[in-house]
Amino acid sequence: MQDHLQDYLNYLSSERGLAQNTLESYGRDIKQYLTYLKEKKNLTIEQTNQANVIGYLLYLQSRGKATATLSRSLAAIKSFYLYLFREDIIERNPTINLDAPKQEKRLPKVLSVEDVERLLEQPDLKHPIGIRDRAMLEVLYATGLRVSELISLKLNDVNLEKGYVRCIGKGSKERIVPLGTISTKYLKLYIEHARKFLASSPFETVLFLNHHGKGLTRQGFWKIIKRYAVNLNLDVDITPHTLS
Repeated sequence: MQDHLQDYLNYLSSERGLAQNTLESYGRDIKQYLTYLKEKKNLTIEQTNQANVIGYLLYLQSRGKATATLSRSLAAIKSFYLYLFREDIIERNPTINLDAPKQEKRLPKVLSVEDVERLLEQPDLKHPIGIRDRAMLEVLYATGLRVSELISLKLNDVNLEKGYVRCIGKGSKERIVPLGTISTKYLKLYIEHARKFLASSPFETVLFLNHHGKGLTRQGFWKIIKRYAVNLNLDVDITPHTLS
């Protein structure tokens, strides 16, 4: 694997003309990933799949790494996999459509960290609606999804075991977004213990349901958030622009 890495770094230097500090950053991130594969999973790069890459991102997150670090690491890993695929070293690229959590979280940027925490804790977990709201807020905060993407999620877009959601963004582009430990916890709670009390039909596929058992609208979502903000006496006008 180290030979592949050195060949890749040589390629970046000679063919792409990247600066030395960029090469060192890519090399360091990829070495850490390869070490993780070898020591934690007993895998070579040729044996990996998308679940392994997601698992590594969640591993970094569990160790308290910043979202910017996850994004930088994934950028290096994706570039490395693309090189290996083009060189016929691997048969498929497992990082296609894979995104890291967004660096800019889409809860109000004008709120303090303390206010965001208070907002997340507002929903009453004794009731299905409250569990739904906590799950929505945690997923939105952890992933940086647009509200339109959040309310469009289907039940089968969620993989709790591997800790990610699949969403369709602008231009019908599909991408895989890791959830993180906390948002996975509340999403699991919602799906397993609350959603069934909201669903009007066992065949309803939308993930987040309103009190009529149908999918939420953007307007419905904003009403929910504004209600919690009012309850907290937050001195901020929460609109689609402050949440996206």
